[in-house]
Amino acid sequence: MHWDSTGGKTVAINLGDTEQEAAWRQEVRQFIEREAPAALRSGAEPEGALFGRLGAIKEWRDRVAARGWIAPSWPTKYGGAGMSVVDQFVMNEEFAEAGVPSNVGGFGVMMIGPTLIEHGKEEQKEQHLGSILRGETLWCQGYSEPGAGSDLASLQTRAVRDGDDYVLNGQKIWTTGAQFADWMYMLARTDPDAPKHRGITYLLVDMKSPGITVRPLTTLAGMQSFNEVFFEDVRVPARNRIGEENRGWYVGTTTLDFERSSIGSAIGVRKALEGLMRQAKSGRGEASFARSHGVRNEFADRWIECEVAKMLSYRVVSMQARGLIPNYEASICKMYSSELNQRIAGLSMHLYGMHGNVRNRSAVSYLQAVSATIAGGTTEVQKGIIATRGLGLPRG
Repeated sequence: MHWDSTGGKTVAINLGDTEQEAAWRQEVRQFIEREAPAALRSGAEPEGALFGRLGAIKEWRDRVAARGWIAPSWPTKYGGAGMSVVDQFVMNEEFAEAGVPSNVGGFGVMMIGPTLIEHGKEEQKEQHLGSILRGETLWCQGYSEPGAGSDLASLQTRAVRDGDDYVLNGQKIWTTGAQFADWMYMLARTDPDAPKHRGITYLLVDMKSPGITVRPLTTLAGMQSFNEVFFEDVRVPARNRIGEENRGWYVGTTTLDFERSSIGSAIGVRKALEGLMRQAKSGRGEASFARSHGVRNEFADRWIECEVAKMLSYRVVSMQARGLIPNYEASICKMYSSELNQRIAGLSMHLYGMHGNVRNRSAVSYLQAVSATIAGGTTEVQKGIIATRGLGLPRG
């Protein structure tokens, strides 16, 4: 698959696999067919069976690890697969098509691992990378604060140097998985007098440290996936700092070699749409709204939009394969897929009419979709990036 352009104006697309890519795709498919637990395959999950899948997810993780595919983009010297951008894309695409988890390594593999490889000291790599690959430690991200979400550089959690330690005081919020995490990678302000993008330091914090309080937050869907975290005189050894003091912003925003194409999201929304289509065709009474002209048109619109989302993902990975760094292109992917996720959730409600308010899966999906345009950078932030960096418009 290739995306060639000259000066960002003339674009030609070849959507076919090369011979090497086709062979690799077949290898991944055969691995999934042989090794993926039945409970994880597309269409295999009965409603309400999520917690019953946990054992299957563990089994799947072990099988992926046995192939060395837990950290596809990590260098082999650190236990990764050393895959090219395109090889990782193909693997993620096939995993998403089959409905099996692709990011079984969590934040450890996707975020902090690449950061340690890029900026960490050898002793830090030795301490953490192996345990991440073995699934022995869970990580969470301490970035957002009540007054510093989209404008992250305004964060106020303080880290004051005291001998061989930093002393942390402050609060983080929207911290996914903090109630289960062993470690947090975080940004804290170490120089309050510096300009806001400076004076920030990147720290690794043991979540068992005295003075840390984790308070789960309940979402509209009744789930507790993220938390607020409070720090009261928490001592963090200075050896847990990544990079230089007051230069943490640049560590935290480093362009890392991990999946940015949103291919999993693009295929995920299409799979959700296919599930709705199966339900609409089943003829069950509660899906009677599927026969309405308006809902049928919605299905057609959403299907076209799913194909657009996939093409946007192809554009990003094609840029990466040519050594380019997607910027506003990745923002387009994120914004489009997250808004499409919400439109498909809305279609689910339209399909069932008022019955959708009490039907568990439709109602939960609809409520969960609210956060899609907030998590990972709000739609407003993405539009700003697209406008200024993509269209060259002046900052407002």
